[in-house]
Amino acid sequence: MALHFKQFLAACAILCLDILAAQASEEGMCDRPTSATYETSTPPGLPSVGKWMIARDGSPAQWLGEVVDGKHLHEPINVILIDAVSGSPEEARANLLASVTKAGYPIRFGHSAGYRGLIGDTIYCQLPNRRDDAFSNHIFEESNNHGRIFGPHAFDGAYVFIGAFSRESVNFLRDPPHRYASFNQARDEFANALATRTLFRPRGMAPLDNAILADPRFTTGDHDGSAVVLKLER
Repeated sequence: MALHFKQFLAACAILCLDILAAQASEEGMCDRPTSATYETSTPPGLPSVGKWMIARDGSPAQWLGEVVDGKHLHEPINVILIDAVSGSPEEARANLLASVTKAGYPIRFGHSAGYRGLIGDTIYCQLPNRRDDAFSNHIFEESNNHGRIFGPHAFDGAYVFIGAFSRESVNFLRDPPHRYASFNQARDEFANALATRTLFRPRGMAPLDNAILADPRFTTGDHDGSAVVLKLER
């Protein structure tokens, strides 16, 4: 019997989630560069968290080398997600991917990849895991919010993810066409999308002390030093 059109769409949606879950199950811990040291912060009620998204060599990621006001731009961790529902890391990753997709941030190509994040004593590879993918609310040819997420890390009966989200302004009439626009706007709009379209609920802000204000070499742009916290509960 042929499927009705709505049934067909539902079947396609299930298949897409299965594919995302399969991709998520391939994610795990990354090697820890032996020469790297990491700045961390321990917000109340949470595990210690690395302050920066981490490049392959163990150094803080620097937004493709962009210079803002004469300073190199460090990419801060600005999102923390807590999953108090899932019973395994695989389920937590699958629930995360389904939630961010529902929030309007599917996996899209056209972004740098290969980053890492530190939770507790563990280095986690980025989600999504392919070579030029990130979670983004628009295609890379348009101005967009995009980010990478790391985890899950088992902590106090739940699973913790961290993320680094930024907004880029795109204009192909200038060189380079992709430029940093904001960390705070991307963080807040991503959090609002999760809160209004999924079962993740806001749980305030976590101070990470990762705003660079007076360094002559480095900056964090408009980042205010805190990560937004959202929690998935029954």
